[in-house]
Amino acid sequence: MNGTVYKSTGSWYTVKSKDGKFYECRIKGKFRTHGIKSTNPIAVGDHVVFKLETIGDETVGVISEIKERKNYIIRKSVKLSKQTHIIAANLDQVFLLITLNNPTTFTSFIDRFLVTAEAYDIPVVLLFNKMDVYDNEEMVEVSYLVQLYSNIGYHCIEIAAKEGKNVDKVKELMLDKTSMFAGHSGVGKSTLVNALEPGLRLKTAEISEQHLQGLHTTTFAEMYDLSFGARIIDTPGIKGFGIVDMDEDEIGDYFPEFFKLKSECKFNNCLHLDEPKCAVKEALENNEIAWSRYRSYVQMVTGEEENPYRERS
Repeated sequence: MNGTVYKSTGSWYTVKSKDGKFYECRIKGKFRTHGIKSTNPIAVGDHVVFKLETIGDETVGVISEIKERKNYIIRKSVKLSKQTHIIAANLDQVFLLITLNNPTTFTSFIDRFLVTAEAYDIPVVLLFNKMDVYDNEEMVEVSYLVQLYSNIGYHCIEIAAKEGKNVDKVKELMLDKTSMFAGHSGVGKSTLVNALEPGLRLKTAEISEQHLQGLHTTTFAEMYDLSFGARIIDTPGIKGFGIVDMDEDEIGDYFPEFFKLKSECKFNNCLHLDEPKCAVKEALENNEIAWSRYRSYVQMVTGEEENPYRERS
């Protein structure tokens, strides 16, 4: 039988078959995906082959094969730096939720996420959430970020999930697609899903007053079929986002504004660090490239670990 993985709890997988039935499945023996050593060999969104087995009174599915993935989002575990984790597979797009505070989403996190999505050909829409609670100064900062990322070519939408502001714009983009919602804990992923589909009633995160961080409400990624013809993968809050398996000379290609200028650099293997006649550095000096983006790039190329709590400047 063929099916799609809707939920993974580490050892058990909820698989929806082609005829719309859900089965609890496990993996047959040792299982490795082609060349990917991750903490989870099978991810939500994977298309799998399975068969049913009856053990006592129980019928369970046994997964024997993963079909080739169209794409996937992978991250390096921040605590266990050698381990990687595939968050979801076979995505049409990702919505990255961003908040200025409660919790703060730093540009270094946004940029790492975007680079990974670029590397795996996954379109990203940036959703600036909680627009109903910002003061004038914060509104100006959001406008700056929206302009910065829009100029690069990313679709940005300002939303207030609690109030339902611009939720219809998000809904429109989701029709007939499999979308993933990502972001730190507490940015409003579950609130947005509930605004899109009130019947789901996902648990929403309370903000921890002590640390002004979200408390995790989603432990495992899970896919839901929505009534308006869309599929959504809700993911656990991500604190940090380590990039995986990228050579230093390819990272710049995943910054679209750097890639455009690459051919104008004096050296074709220019890393945009200390090389002479670098078009990227020139554009930076002329304020044609954002310093925050360049800082993120240097961090990634030099292998500096992301600090999720670094001050934005």
